[in-house]
Amino acid sequence: MVRLLEDVRGEIVLVKYLEALEKEYAFWMKGAESLSGGQADLRIVKMEDGSLLNRYWDAENTPRPEGYALDVALMELAPGNKNLYRNLRAACESGWDFSSRRWLADGKNLHSICTTEIIPVDLNCMMLHLEQTLLDAYTVSDNRNMRIKFETIVAGRVDAIENYLWDEQDKVYKDYHFQHKHHTGSRSLAMLFPLYVGISSAERAAHVLAFVNEYLLKDGGLLTTDVVTEQQWDAPKGWAPLQWVGYKAARQYGDSGLADGIRSSWINNVEHRFAQTGKLMEKYPVVKSYDDKDTGGEYPNQDGFGWTNGVYLKMKNV
Repeated sequence: MVRLLEDVRGEIVLVKYLEALEKEYAFWMKGAESLSGGQADLRIVKMEDGSLLNRYWDAENTPRPEGYALDVALMELAPGNKNLYRNLRAACESGWDFSSRRWLADGKNLHSICTTEIIPVDLNCMMLHLEQTLLDAYTVSDNRNMRIKFETIVAGRVDAIENYLWDEQDKVYKDYHFQHKHHTGSRSLAMLFPLYVGISSAERAAHVLAFVNEYLLKDGGLLTTDVVTEQQWDAPKGWAPLQWVGYKAARQYGDSGLADGIRSSWINNVEHRFAQTGKLMEKYPVVKSYDDKDTGGEYPNQDGFGWTNGVYLKMKNV
């Protein structure tokens, strides 16, 4: 939000909101100073080589107030999962509540959720974006010591993302299970975030965009993952913010064909369903073979949603 405002009002915005940016960063990085290699605490994971990466977390290990009955029922299915409630809450913190490809250990059942054991691609790219914003804020405010510190932090984060979150076998970015020391099966749109923040090499970006074009772009936009499940953050669902990330990532790396395909397919999907219902929705099926009501999740599809409105308007006016 600060970066968007900077586009309108100039770099002085970075100084004005520096304190808020610092507070946000401190929240995510709390506990980092006390960790040794191979340890995790709160939202921080310190890798064996000393790299710092982030995970989703929650202070409470109790049923969610908004999903109490469901959570208690899930515990009955997995009494050995002592962190079940925390993992459910952490997935909600991610916004991807829920995705079998990303958070479920067996890829199928919600009671196998293991969110806190995973280093997510998108979160760490968003943290990098925050660190880059802080670096620029310290530069504008002429704080030499903090500028030098964050130059090192930014470089370290970029290296860690490229080292741990790139899967050379599939040639896409994937989440990393830091306890098991391997990538998860998460072929999801999270793979686009390193391109969105501009740190991917041209070679790696080309592989990612080719995968997205072949497997995730459908008639109505981008699939969230490459697997169909009953969870709402999997196929056949599509979500507005991820369409924007895909569009911007493709543009940033010169794939105008893919960018235009994402834009036109999503706009057509939104307009088609608006013509049918008179409403904009929270999420959309993006494959024609699926019924419009097949959106999955714990609750019915919501009528009207800020990110759908915003992305639609932005795409119509680029």
